[in-house]
Amino acid sequence: MSERTRGEHTRTQLVEAAIRLLADGGAEALQARKLAAEIGASTMAVYTHFGGMAALMEAVAREGFRRLIANMATVGQTDDPVADLYRLALAYRQTAVEHPELFTLMFRAAGAHGHAVGDLLKKDPDTEAAASFHGMVAAVARAIDAGRLQGDPLVVASQVWSAVHGYVTLELLGHFGRGDRGVAEVLAPLCVTLVVGLGDSPAAARASVGLVTTTE
Repeated sequence: MSERTRGEHTRTQLVEAAIRLLADGGAEALQARKLAAEIGASTMAVYTHFGGMAALMEAVAREGFRRLIANMATVGQTDDPVADLYRLALAYRQTAVEHPELFTLMFRAAGAHGHAVGDLLKKDPDTEAAASFHGMVAAVARAIDAGRLQGDPLVVASQVWSAVHGYVTLELLGHFGRGDRGVAEVLAPLCVTLVVGLGDSPAAARASVGLVTTTE
């Protein structure tokens, strides 16, 4: 194994170790000493390969966004672009529920390092954070092209992201109870209200998120 390959392997080990410690003990568990012990190395490994904890946390955040992108990529395209957009929202939420501590760190780190997902004027994503957002932009563009929504894809996607991220943040804080109750009672109706405001018909919006009533 070359020196470069060994270095990349150690970097990956440290990022994975940080994600495990984050899940088990929260942000306070992220200490150079604990990370080094987790991979059987000296504390200097953190500084040798990242220069310090700040750069390591940024790498952890980038890995979190790569996982978010991968989860969103599992949502295929159907002939109902609004339903696909809702499924993207569910994938976004599922990522947060499965990795709550990592999810929180991702957005805190992205903003702190000037890599905000909400830099909507940039047409081309140049960070993992921006790339995850542009996946939503593409889904919104499909819904606009289909005549279901109206507006500029970047602006509309920013509204969708704001609504979904706000819901997810409150759910992670425990405001909607355990399990999926909040999805049915809050997230789905929220998405209907949002897309109707963006140009969709109420009946079509409810059908796309599975909220058709028996009176319709």
